[in-house]
Amino acid sequence: MNFSILTDNLDLYLQGFKYTIIASVIALVCSFFLGTLIAVMRIAPIKAFNWLGTIYVEFIRNIPVLIITFFFYFGLASIGITFEGLTAGTIALSIYTAAFIAEAIRAGIMAVPKGQMEAARSSGLTYNQAMRLIILPQAIKIVIPPLGNQFINLVKNSSILGVVAGLDLMYQADLISSRTFVTFDVYIFVALFYLLLTIPLSLGVGYLERRLAKTR
Repeated sequence: MNFSILTDNLDLYLQGFKYTIIASVIALVCSFFLGTLIAVMRIAPIKAFNWLGTIYVEFIRNIPVLIITFFFYFGLASIGITFEGLTAGTIALSIYTAAFIAEAIRAGIMAVPKGQMEAARSSGLTYNQAMRLIILPQAIKIVIPPLGNQFINLVKNSSILGVVAGLDLMYQADLISSRTFVTFDVYIFVALFYLLLTIPLSLGVGYLERRLAKTR
């Protein structure tokens, strides 16, 4: 493996690494809050919310994230609404990942004993207060492992930014490859940068899972 590819283009790799982190962190936060909202809608006592949540999850989960990215980057541009590649890709990642997070959190909510909600309501809390203060904290603890997996998938899916000039690792790798006419080594180094993100995240999720298990 030719390490001069890495040393000679380290600035580009680091720039791509920075934008990959930025997109991943923003999408992680946005998808978590959006996914939580959709999960609550799916089990809310209002039928219209149930339908909206279900339609969102079933529609988004069954189309490729690439299509969503193209919609925000190319589709909206056709009607005069333009986004930079980084923005379009981050929005697409957030919307796509939120559908999977919603299902994970919904499963966690369903795993919380129904008596918890009944007890919270009988103590004077509204439905929204009971869900926010009593049910959701327990549900999220239950589904830490699948949530962690979705966050790791989000980091890997951030490579989609490369097809819309999102300035991420894949985009920079394409630039380096076109300059050096080298492919294998260039993308091996990209893979190592992704591992720098996903391995600590995986270890962190495992630690958090064990920590929370002791408090149950």
